[in-house]
Amino acid sequence: MDAAAAAPRILANHRGVAFDLVRAIGSVECVVALEALEAYFWLEPGASDARTLKCFGDGYQRITAIAARKALAHPAATIELTSSDFARGR
Repeated sequence: MDAAAAAPRILANHRGVAFDLVRAIGSVECVVALEALEAYFWLEPGASDARTLKCFGDGYQRITAIAARKALAHPAATIELTSSDFARGR
């Protein structure tokens, strides 16, 4: 992971993992929903925070690639990734 970015963190409501997408023009806060990690990154339901962050780290390259594409297509202050963002053909 990029050393300049803040460490990924579990949302207070435990519905996702927040992370910073660092780009040449600045950083954007992103959130990947836990349901997406469960559906596409083999996170088991009810997993611990440590396991959730490990799963996020394992899928980091794919997650950030999709976040970057979404940020280019739909610029926003916060990018939210759901299962539909990881579906084939998107």
